[in-house]
Amino acid sequence: MPPGYVSASDAAYYAGVPVGTIWRWASEGRISKIGRGKQARYLVFDLPKARRDEYTRELLEPGKAPPLPAGAHAA
Repeated sequence: MPPGYVSASDAAYYAGVPVGTIWRWASEGRISKIGRGKQARYLVFDLPKARRDEYTRELLEPGKAPPLPAGAHAA
């Protein structure tokens, strides 16, 4: 596995969004993905970082959606 790729649940926590959003972003081409199904991994460097409380890790603000690639349409 190349470095920098994480599971959908780890990507969702990092970005502060539901797992379904990670799947949608990958299907729209907003973030890079390798693998298929439960073994799919997502490039963490493509993900927006959520803002969390320094001490409690409580979500303060989810990351903004990455931009669509040129010529792509949102789902």
